[in-house]
Amino acid sequence: MFSTTVTGEQFFRAIIETIQMVGFSLLLGSLIGIPIGILLVITRPGGVLENRALYTLLNPVINIVRSLPFIILLVAIIPFTRFIVHTSIGTSAAIVPLIIYIAPYIGRLVENSLLEVNPGILEAAEAMGATPFQVIWYFLLPEAVGSLILSLTTATIGLIGATAMAGTVGGGGVGDLAIVYGYQRFDTVVVVATVIILIIFVQGIQSLGNTLARKIRRY
Repeated sequence: MFSTTVTGEQFFRAIIETIQMVGFSLLLGSLIGIPIGILLVITRPGGVLENRALYTLLNPVINIVRSLPFIILLVAIIPFTRFIVHTSIGTSAAIVPLIIYIAPYIGRLVENSLLEVNPGILEAAEAMGATPFQVIWYFLLPEAVGSLILSLTTATIGLIGATAMAGTVGGGGVGDLAIVYGYQRFDTVVVVATVIILIIFVQGIQSLGNTLARKIRRY
């Protein structure tokens, strides 16, 4: 027993739920956010495929979604969440707002990473006759891999924090334990245990991201 109210099995299940929420949300959010980040870079004024209309539309939409605190977004899209997964409670329901929350965040992080690439490299690629696709795939993305890994690391840590907030509406995971058993039942042991678990998650992911980025930048 971890405390008077929560068993080790409940803690283990909560950890698995948190990993599921972070894993699925990060995967699907990346599939949406990475292309968004690339589009922001290549369609901006002076970009490889400059398109002011698309950039002018995409940029403010991302800013609007990112301006919403996750807890507000979580509640605001409950009807949409019910439409997608037929429920607004539990781990599967929490994944929907998590994806909507993290996708534009990843998009902005990817944009910043790609903008760090030396413009001279892209100009040289274009001078050699590379197509826009070749410039993006063979020059822009490879040059930014190390920075992209750190960006995804930051996004993953942000997701962990968001999953904890999802516990306020029964989203499951470690955050749910902290709210239901720690806060509402005044169990300090549960609160401390969940904090320790989240710290371990964050430290582990940050260390892994730093190590991978450092190794890639050596080559």
